[in-house]
Amino acid sequence: MSRIHSLHSPQPHARLAKHAQRFQELKRGLDQLEYFCKGTVLKRMTKCGKAYCACASDPTKRHGPYFELTYKVDAKTVNVRLSPEAAPLYQAASLQFRQLKVLLVRLEKLSQTILRLQAKLAQSRHPD
Repeated sequence: MSRIHSLHSPQPHARLAKHAQRFQELKRGLDQLEYFCKGTVLKRMTKCGKAYCACASDPTKRHGPYFELTYKVDAKTVNVRLSPEAAPLYQAASLQFRQLKVLLVRLEKLSQTILRLQAKLAQSRHPD
């Protein structure tokens, strides 16, 4: 039965090599990253609070746009006001951060797979 099984699944060394190659490919993605930051860039239109101002009664007359970077630190929300010129920089940086997180999750899952294979190979070389 084990012989039939071995015919249908690649040898552990071959699988390990394939996963290790994929790990190296994913790792190269880290070199492609630009500056990154945690958070979300928000565009806000606000009411000033003055009863006689047009913004009080007409949503199309709100003040702004005002840009903010918002993120969490120790379970507290932090808002940082951004200039209109800085907003696109931080928007791009926050997208880079999301890409980094996705890449790290993929690398971690692949690392776990590789470690399991390495452990099996080590155990088969040194049975108890």
